[in-house]
Amino acid sequence: MTAVSPLVDRFIPRSIATDMSLVLSGALLTAVAAQVQIPMYPVPMTLQTFAVLLIAASLGPVRAVASMGLYVAMGAAGLPVFAALKPLSAVMPTAGYILGFLAAGLLVGFLATRGFSSTPARVAISFAAGSAIIYLFGAGWLVIGLGMTTAAALAAGVLPFLIGDAIKAVAAAALLPLAWKRVR
Repeated sequence: MTAVSPLVDRFIPRSIATDMSLVLSGALLTAVAAQVQIPMYPVPMTLQTFAVLLIAASLGPVRAVASMGLYVAMGAAGLPVFAALKPLSAVMPTAGYILGFLAAGLLVGFLATRGFSSTPARVAISFAAGSAIIYLFGAGWLVIGLGMTTAAALAAGVLPFLIGDAIKAVAAAALLPLAWKRVR
């Protein structure tokens, strides 16, 4: 498959200044999206993972990882950027998910440079893969870092979020191809 420029490069000329601005904007957008809670059962849905995956699909792998790295660093420095403005000590159970944002950004950004941000089916595949990576890191941390059983980690850290993440994947599958159509 031939490499494709990230979506944002079709709108904004590349430079060090724009790269830095996009990385910062991605981190700030993720911080804001983490605060948006939509009531759902059994857990509320935030737009945090939606922002992570959308940023990756728009910026490409390098800027996505840099953006998520900055987001993690902002939270580690004590800035209230994580969901519900929780301090770092309160997010320890979710630390694996937050670190998974880096890996998901890399994967979804890479897939975007291979054309996985231009059609609904490919966006859905890309977002499903990115979500799976986040779940792997998150549930893995619950098992390894917090001592939960695998079944308990899946029940608490994956299953409650599947419906919300499916909704976000469908929304992205509708939005990104529209953006590409505007570019063309």
